[in-house]
Amino acid sequence: MLQPIRGSQSAVPDVSVSRKVSDRTINSAFQSFIEEAMLDKTQKHPAVTFSSHAQKRLDQHGFQLNQQDLNRLEEAVETLESKGSKQSLILYDDLALIASIKNRTVITALKSDEMNEVTNIDSVIHINQKR
Repeated sequence: MLQPIRGSQSAVPDVSVSRKVSDRTINSAFQSFIEEAMLDKTQKHPAVTFSSHAQKRLDQHGFQLNQQDLNRLEEAVETLESKGSKQSLILYDDLALIASIKNRTVITALKSDEMNEVTNIDSVIHINQKR
């Protein structure tokens, strides 16, 4: 351990203590990495959510999604995610949804016959089973 310089009020910091703290931080980060890597890959992804805007639009148009609809939507998002999509148009019967795939969030919803132009998307998927 280093000793303080004579006549000085402050001591030289103990390098071994800061190294131990740093080692603990690195070990903790590495442990988190290992635990995440070892997670069961069959665990279900977080559910798809709807922004308040999308929910308002669904309500405005009278769309009500049941559990089967939500399951199909989640499958579509998983498919898009596996292909590297970021912002997608999801066509589902007469419903058009714009979704952030990374955030697993539907951003907006509209009737597909009201859709004139769609920008800032990188993919489209059509869920072709009737609701």
